[in-house]
Amino acid sequence: MSCLTLQARWVLPVDQEPLEGGRVAIRDGRIVSVGPPLGRTASANLDAVHDLGDVILLPGLVNTHTHLEFSHLKETLGQPGLPLPDWIRLVLRDRKRSLRDPAQAILAGLEESLRGGVTTLGEIATSPAATYRQVSPLPLLTLFDEVIGFSQARVDSVLEATRARWTTNLEDHPLTSSPMECSLGLSPHAPYTVHPCLLQKLIDMAIAQQLPVAMHLAESAEELQLLAQGNGPFQQLLDERSMWDVRAISRNTEPNDYLQQLARAPRCLVVHGNYLKPQEFEFIAQRRDRMTVIYCPRTHDYFGHPSYPLAEMLAAGVQIALGTDSLASNPDLSLLSEMREVMRKHQSISTEQIVHLGTLAGAQALGLEKCAGSISPGKWANLTAIPCDRSCRDPHAEVVEGRAVPVATWLRGEKVFSR
Repeated sequence: MSCLTLQARWVLPVDQEPLEGGRVAIRDGRIVSVGPPLGRTASANLDAVHDLGDVILLPGLVNTHTHLEFSHLKETLGQPGLPLPDWIRLVLRDRKRSLRDPAQAILAGLEESLRGGVTTLGEIATSPAATYRQVSPLPLLTLFDEVIGFSQARVDSVLEATRARWTTNLEDHPLTSSPMECSLGLSPHAPYTVHPCLLQKLIDMAIAQQLPVAMHLAESAEELQLLAQGNGPFQQLLDERSMWDVRAISRNTEPNDYLQQLARAPRCLVVHGNYLKPQEFEFIAQRRDRMTVIYCPRTHDYFGHPSYPLAEMLAAGVQIALGTDSLASNPDLSLLSEMREVMRKHQSISTEQIVHLGTLAGAQALGLEKCAGSISPGKWANLTAIPCDRSCRDPHAEVVEGRAVPVATWLRGEKVFSR
């Protein structure tokens, strides 16, 4: 049995008030207690007490939306403001590069995430689950298998291939059924790449296997044009790739039509949602226990979309969490930087709420709130530490408004990164 107690200038549990000089007791990788400073006598009776000094100890950050296969990129693809269909052409070109090594990119992305204090990720996966096991210890992962198939003719073959990948992942990687390390999900990629009949069958599969679902939706004005009119830049892109099916999408379709299907899933992440309407906010809010909108602030800014309706969504009761997307549209994988971008762009949102978006809200989105997202007894000791001034009186503000980067990260009580 391994025992450890960490003491810090501030402990920020997220699900309760901050504790000045607080301590976190850990046994066998799990948090057993969270409390105020221990006296000298009490401290002497513990197996090990580590005073971390002037840091804020908070739960490991939760990045609910990543594409780690692009973590090899040294700079973003294209230029800021590039229309999404044109950017996708660059993504497709990058995937064809002969020297491209997705496995190495994934490992680099996981390591960067740990350095940034991220201990839980929702990953859109195009590689087998076994690829991710090369990092040890492994962050908590939900691997959403990316599924693409726009034409009616391919629905059954794509569904069969998806089932085969899911079965192989379970056989080769039995821990994928355990929340200790890795779980599986499905990602019908987007309305412009997934036929509505395929989406329906994937949701049926998710229900049968109790899998979470993540789908890019209401991401761009070009997507809305395709749904409403069946033409525009996305239709042209699909036609270029011999994927266009004129019968796939009925005219005057809206994101709400996809939300109706996604709402059947046991759990759903609506990724981006940049162009959702107030009536769609209400629909999602009514299902906040299992539907979450994923906001990727710096990617949103990269594409030059109109101001994100974050305050309006929160006011409507929508559950929202944060993601970084990929290095194809973001300079790094720092979830902390996304939180600080929220502070810059949405100053009406409190610093306490922003910390919640980057931690517990993300864990709830992934269905991992029983083991991640807050410093609470019974949860895994997945933690990160951010330096603070000795005079710090508001740790929420220090995290969100400051510039300090994480100096240490723990997974299941084991320090996996230290500056």
